[in-house]
Amino acid sequence: MKTPDKSILVSLLALLLLQGCATPQMNKPTDVLYKDGEEFYQSGKYEDAIAQWKKVRESYQSPELTTRAELGIADAYFLNKDYIEAAAAYEDFRKLHPRHEKAEYALYHQALSHYYQVSRIDTDQTPVKNALAVFEAYLSQYPSGEFLQQVREKAGDCRDKQLQYEIYVGKFYLNQGKFPAAIGRFEEALKMFPDLPRRDEVLYYLGWSYLASGQKNKGREVYARLFKEFPASPHIDAANKKMDSFF
Repeated sequence: MKTPDKSILVSLLALLLLQGCATPQMNKPTDVLYKDGEEFYQSGKYEDAIAQWKKVRESYQSPELTTRAELGIADAYFLNKDYIEAAAAYEDFRKLHPRHEKAEYALYHQALSHYYQVSRIDTDQTPVKNALAVFEAYLSQYPSGEFLQQVREKAGDCRDKQLQYEIYVGKFYLNQGKFPAAIGRFEEALKMFPDLPRRDEVLYYLGWSYLASGQKNKGREVYARLFKEFPASPHIDAANKKMDSFF
């Protein structure tokens, strides 16, 4: 029998390899994909968990697993500190499943995702505004909710951060000698935050701004209010010194 030419054997082998590569790989069942995601999640491999659960979501084979995967993706983003993505994922979950038993949980964690983006007072205040808006939505929708106490505390902290920002900007104007702008900022802060503890600080800088602008009577009125409403304020001594320096 004639031995096949080596070149023919090589060609046949290459053809078989190509056919093997072209053979489509069977996808894993949805429940296996979901379980793989859970294992990654429990191991702290959040990006891998997200990748697996996205496959579950995109398979459209099991509504129940798809819903669980959607919330799992949001939680994985959250625990991985990808807070922008987490906020969007929790919001999407709520829009898709507004009556789901985890909708309250998703709303709270959506707010937290914005809250944990807050860094310093002198930076963009959008995360503070977004967090406060979602916390207030929670208070409106779940007045007896599971996370009520935490939401109240964090909403209060957001409002305090907003007031700190107003004071920061007002002080900047004051230090730059832009007294009308400073006065406007401090006056607006008093209207916006009538019940927060830092109001004595606002009054101190407002009185200083009026005095520095030449409106001494206005400055005296503001400091009289400071002395009356906050007699134990740490700003009392500084206010008295300001009064002495302008009169």
